[in-house]
Amino acid sequence: MRQKHGRLIAAGGALAALALLYWLSPGFRGLVRQAVDLLARADIAQTRDYLRGFGVWAPLISALLMVLQALLLPLPSMALTLANGLVFGTVWGALLSWSSAMVAAVVCYYLARWFGRPLAAKLVGENALTMTDRFFQRYGKHAVLLARLIPGISFDVVSYAAGLSSIPLGAFVLATGLGQLPATVVYSFLGENLSQDATVVLWIIFGVLTLVMLGWMLKSYFAQDLSGFKKPDRSIEEE
Repeated sequence: MRQKHGRLIAAGGALAALALLYWLSPGFRGLVRQAVDLLARADIAQTRDYLRGFGVWAPLISALLMVLQALLLPLPSMALTLANGLVFGTVWGALLSWSSAMVAAVVCYYLARWFGRPLAAKLVGENALTMTDRFFQRYGKHAVLLARLIPGISFDVVSYAAGLSSIPLGAFVLATGLGQLPATVVYSFLGENLSQDATVVLWIIFGVLTLVMLGWMLKSYFAQDLSGFKKPDRSIEEE
């Protein structure tokens, strides 16, 4: 109990420190507002220029932006992942986006676990949490992995919902790491090779991934019905 209380104090102190820095430092406030505007508009070119403006600190700023977008829904992370690929290349851009998204996911997970549903509902909305709860109930231990793989399901809502569930941190981190990897690599590759035709390629890959994931979902959904097609138990037949 004391350990949990200490974590709450530490987390609250960190958030309070950031809020204080935001209000007391016009320069920091301006950078945050500019970043939020870029993420909200999903402007890849300007996000690239924004990151390059920080020089050697660009990877750290990118990581902080990934956490920021997790706390300020519904800001998209795809534009940042594409920009990372454009600035750092496919390999390093993917590694940066993947690792910083992992940090963002764990932050959301623990915010929900430490502060409970009221805070999570304020950040993502009660309706979104309710829908995610149903998804978790339906797919159980596979819910996080499926949610990470299926396009259209909010990355951050799943993180908050997982923090409110009984899913342990280790299982959550493993499912998140595996589930987000394919899309991160694809977006990083497209970011590095961004051109006028990139949008077409992006939609093609998006369509293929959607079809694959829909097939997986249908298989999971009808798993109980498919089990009826197993070979009959001989011991039962002999009776």
